[in-house]
Amino acid sequence: MYFSVITPRSDQAHAAAHELVRGGAYGEHQWLWHFFPAAQGSPREFLFRRADRGSLPRFYVLSKRSPEGGGSAWNIQSREYAPHLEVGDRLLFELRANPVVTISANGKSKRHDIVMQEKKRLLQARGLTRWDDWRGDDKPGMYEIAYETCAKWLGDRGSRLGFELDQNSLSVEAYQQHRGKKDMLRFSTVDLSGELTVLEPEIFANALYDGIGHAKAFGCGLLLIRRADSR
Repeated sequence: MYFSVITPRSDQAHAAAHELVRGGAYGEHQWLWHFFPAAQGSPREFLFRRADRGSLPRFYVLSKRSPEGGGSAWNIQSREYAPHLEVGDRLLFELRANPVVTISANGKSKRHDIVMQEKKRLLQARGLTRWDDWRGDDKPGMYEIAYETCAKWLGDRGSRLGFELDQNSLSVEAYQQHRGKKDMLRFSTVDLSGELTVLEPEIFANALYDGIGHAKAFGCGLLLIRRADSR
């Protein structure tokens, strides 16, 4: 595996920014394919996350092969990626995720945004249909709902993916709904960060390589880590 940082060349910032004006997160995914030439229909071989520095775009990419090409406007810094992991390792992490819950009804399964689903559950429990109709001191804020649902979502996955989440260190930020045609909800993202402990190194390594959750084509799922004692 390779971990790469892709940034505009210092003298090509305008040209680089022009390439990214269109398409949103999926357009960025299609654009990143230029760094991994392959036959049409080939499976995706990379995870990515966009994390701008100031006004300049920056992409973190984890891939099975080293990126190449991509145009003269971009600089690629790439290294082999094979973290040495042991039971008990404490790691700081950052993750942009698409937390969803799968609900089955009438023989069909569908993914739902967990924050919106929790809002729906809370309203139904009170016999309400609209969020604005809920009045009173017991009404939670959006941050509270996002924190509780996303913390549980990540904690549940940790038990299956070889790590234990330190709930006290968890930060939940930038919950955002991304909409498509006719303003219909397409997918949601949230930025999670904090500290975790490795319990099963091999399983956890697979989670690093494969990503966590859905919407990986939209820049979700890449788990960025560093040693907790490196602060």
